[in-house]
Amino acid sequence: MTISFYDFKNLPDYQQIEMAKKEGHIREQRTVNELKFVLYEISCFSVEIIYKQDRMTGMNVFENKAAYAF
Repeated sequence: MTISFYDFKNLPDYQQIEMAKKEGHIREQRTVNELKFVLYEISCFSVEIIYKQDRMTGMNVFENKAAYAF
């Protein structure tokens, strides 16, 4: 599924989380102290979901902007 960054941001939080988990590709996971950070890539943006003891405690959404040299 392709969705724009802005359309994704306009969804309710629960739909953003559901879409990240179902449609996103896990790019990275890391644990810092008691927190687990999971980075999902969806279309042209990324969603970071933060867990503490298997409970979601936060979410960040980032536009994927990069400069390409050809």
